[in-house]
Amino acid sequence: MLYYLLYEVLYLKYQALGPLRVFGYPSFRALLAAMTATLICLLLGKPMIAWLRRLKYGQEIREEGVKAHQAKKGTPTMGGVLIITGILVSTLLWADLSNLFVWVVALALLAHGAIGFLDDYLKIAKRQNLGLQGRWKLAGQVATALVIGGVLIGVGDYPTRLSIPFFKDFQPDLTPWLYIPFMLLVMTGSSNAVNLTDGLDGLAISTTFVVAFALTLLCYVTGLTELAQYLNLPPQPKSLEVTVLCAALAGASLGFLWFNAPPAEVFMGDVGSLAIGGCIGCVAIVIKQEFLLAILGGVFVIETLSVILQVSYYKLTKNPRTGIGKRIFKMSPLHHHFELTGWKESKIVFRFLIAQIFFALLALATLKLR
Repeated sequence: MLYYLLYEVLYLKYQALGPLRVFGYPSFRALLAAMTATLICLLLGKPMIAWLRRLKYGQEIREEGVKAHQAKKGTPTMGGVLIITGILVSTLLWADLSNLFVWVVALALLAHGAIGFLDDYLKIAKRQNLGLQGRWKLAGQVATALVIGGVLIGVGDYPTRLSIPFFKDFQPDLTPWLYIPFMLLVMTGSSNAVNLTDGLDGLAISTTFVVAFALTLLCYVTGLTELAQYLNLPPQPKSLEVTVLCAALAGASLGFLWFNAPPAEVFMGDVGSLAIGGCIGCVAIVIKQEFLLAILGGVFVIETLSVILQVSYYKLTKNPRTGIGKRIFKMSPLHHHFELTGWKESKIVFRFLIAQIFFALLALATLKLR
């Protein structure tokens, strides 16, 4: 909206105020979007926390979980609404809304956020312990992927070739019939991975900031055709505008971290974690870096693998008579394992953040390793 007013109208149409041309640069508007999203979260954070307390939307803590977490019982949750608000308002203000990719990523954010919101609402407001049933979550994620896939391929003239890290010339074409299920796998996996990581104060949102910052750079690089070709990346000119949305995600992450840092005043809930994960997965899709996301989101991947390994090993070693199996970790996801070994929560968060920064740097380094 402000982009349209300041650049499309005042600068291009009426040639007023030459300095307004800076609003034509996505890089400049990305900075503004990041700052706007941060300020929105900082300004609305306290009122929203107070509102959630009045509604008694407090986090329930499982009895079989880490005992130290019982002290967090009743902490307001569903704070992900604040993150989504910061991202969307900033994007509406500073992005070129004629860009299809911006709307596609925003749809992924909103759709996954809606699924998470319903799950949180059923668990907290309606006191349904299991929340939204798994099959309905999956149905919502499948529907989202089908719509996004149909829009990208049917309207957006979107290529279905894959870009594989480290391999310059190996770009298999999945065809639309295979690529849409692949999109579902990427977005569903990403949303659930962030959801699993959201188990300690500040953990998921701090790692999200690092991933969002790296995705901002990747959107900018792939959006500039000459630079993308120089780095042997598939050029995606429309992704240049997604830089603004990714920067808004980074800014909203910083703003929310102010309240989510240990000890957390508010939790993001599934509305936040599923929305962030779906958004991250969709961005990786529109910039054709689906496989690079596995490196970039290294902490999310490791957390997810720890759960898969734990559950699989437990089932494989289950004693038929006792019904009890063996475990690889003391508890999964992995951050709980380290809690039970005696690491303090803040130490785990900072060490995982360091690991995430390493994975982000590694992912960016692969751009030249092709």
